[in-house]
Amino acid sequence: MMQLGFASAILPDQTLEEVFAIASQLNYDCVEVMCWPPGKAERRYAGVTHIDVTGLNDTSILEIQELTDRYGVSISALGYYPNPLSPDQQESQTAIEHLRRLIEAAPQLGLDRVNSFIGRDWTKSIDDNWPRFLDLWSPLIELAEQHSVRIGIENCPMFFSNDEWPGGKNLAISPAIWRRMFSDIPSPNFGLNYDPSHMIWQHMDYLGPLKEFADRIFHVHAKDVRIDRDRLNSVGILANPMEHHTPKLPGMGDVNWGQFFSILGDSGYDGPVCVEVEDRVYEGSLTTRFQSLQQSCTYLRNYIPNIE
Repeated sequence: MMQLGFASAILPDQTLEEVFAIASQLNYDCVEVMCWPPGKAERRYAGVTHIDVTGLNDTSILEIQELTDRYGVSISALGYYPNPLSPDQQESQTAIEHLRRLIEAAPQLGLDRVNSFIGRDWTKSIDDNWPRFLDLWSPLIELAEQHSVRIGIENCPMFFSNDEWPGGKNLAISPAIWRRMFSDIPSPNFGLNYDPSHMIWQHMDYLGPLKEFADRIFHVHAKDVRIDRDRLNSVGILANPMEHHTPKLPGMGDVNWGQFFSILGDSGYDGPVCVEVEDRVYEGSLTTRFQSLQQSCTYLRNYIPNIE
């Protein structure tokens, strides 16, 4: 059976225990725990550190395991979403080194999933990024194989602001690129953290990949999106994407969740589905963030029932 969870980035000021307590109170099964290097980041939802993998030891590992047992909430994956292919060499090196720490930390915590981005030099074409992608990611996937960890790459283009123009900061945005990725690095430990909302605002089929890439979907993000057709008709598809689409809670956008879960289930998927809250309506306070998680859980339990 699938497990319903949420990404912990929406609760940046809460401790790991408080995150688990909220998840338990709201009837979630799991949490994707954010594991950025300690410190703040400028990008929204980045820089959140609920587990500091740089400081793991026997005591902290035991404390984390005790929390999952106490609240009856598991960890779906360790999450860290930087730009490993950044043209800034220091940024790239930091991302690669920290990803290695996550891969090594996951089995220490009894986990086998790490979620991230491929990254991209947004000023270059896909083909021009490709040699560096292979050079940096082949060793990471080899390390993941050695630790029996599966790497789930989110399919977000990371083009939402002017500093990410024109190419966005993540290569893994389309089925054509996924085919090429998995052909050039054909490891069974290399797959997707699939988010249907990113397909919709790119005007792509979000259901077909559930079948074609069934064996590569390791983790799922539940986020919705609403396309403003009037605005799109005014500014066109070459405008900054935030000019014509808005991330929403599940059930409040253009994803047909009944069809989505029908096909996802038929594909054989039985892993975690984690709500990723990026709906600005709910960002104002802890109360509204709590409400966003409550509302999302109530809605998605229609498709992922909690059977005790």
